[in-house]
Amino acid sequence: METTKRRLLLALAGMAVARPGLAQGQAGAALPAFPTRPIRIVVPFTPGSGADNSARYFGERLATQWGQAVVVENRPGANGIIALQAVKHAPADGYTLLLASNSPMAVNPLVIKDLGYDPVKDYKPLSGLARSMNAIVVANDSPLATLEALLAAAKAGPLTVGTYSAGYHLAAAWLAQLAGCTFSNVPYKGQAPIMTDVIGRQIDFAQVDLGGAMPLLKAGKLRALAVSGETRNPDLPGVPTVREKGFDEYVQYSWTSFYVHAQTPAEVAGKLAAALQKTLATEESRAFVRKTGGELMPYPPEQMQRFLLEEIARFRKIAAIANIRPE
Repeated sequence: METTKRRLLLALAGMAVARPGLAQGQAGAALPAFPTRPIRIVVPFTPGSGADNSARYFGERLATQWGQAVVVENRPGANGIIALQAVKHAPADGYTLLLASNSPMAVNPLVIKDLGYDPVKDYKPLSGLARSMNAIVVANDSPLATLEALLAAAKAGPLTVGTYSAGYHLAAAWLAQLAGCTFSNVPYKGQAPIMTDVIGRQIDFAQVDLGGAMPLLKAGKLRALAVSGETRNPDLPGVPTVREKGFDEYVQYSWTSFYVHAQTPAEVAGKLAAALQKTLATEESRAFVRKTGGELMPYPPEQMQRFLLEEIARFRKIAAIANIRPE
């Protein structure tokens, strides 16, 4: 009996040696080494966009944590579909991250047929990042000096509005429906070319990320007619909210968050999520997001997943109000 017991103990010890990673994981000790090579962050928008700037800023902080390079890869086009499909088809090893926004994750499924990806099933949330108001902007010398003037002009004839994602397009269409007017959407791949065309008055106005527009607003090249937040932005106290102008239900924020392939091992996803939470908890990160006109949204994975489902449901109601159907 003693010999049998001794053999069993030796066998169990041998299993622990043969599978140290498993033994350590069960005991709550060190996880497998990760990362051991560079990581890339895929961004669905052009360089210079708010999402791109955030990817580069937080990528640098993650690189410092890990001692590995973090490379930002811009894959704009097709309302974010190109980028999301690239991540879907990448190896599920944690070395490809996605920095996505509300447009490809919560709006595309409602307005675009045959996406080629499922935002809920194909990706695993790592962390929320930030949210920011939309800004309705015109050239500084535009005759449309107020939101009331813009909406009145749109009732007389369609105005052209520049947007660079399905989320902004839907938000503009929602406002037009509530105001009883018409906007003609002009799609762009990123915010920078929209700003150029607004300043040059090639389009009448734009609905864009406030953070991305802030430098031009402060430089006096653009004028903000309204913002889409619950309250006014503290950096633009003289700019009203849309809801102040009689549209009580009109509140809209654009948000960003990090994801990986849904099949990424839990241990790897957990390490990525922990690194992001550590980075977002710093005063430096809070100051960066505040400087861009936004606020941190550091939701952990489970909360981010719940938030995504809530946003899909919210945008579904907005699409119905704006009479927008999948095309």
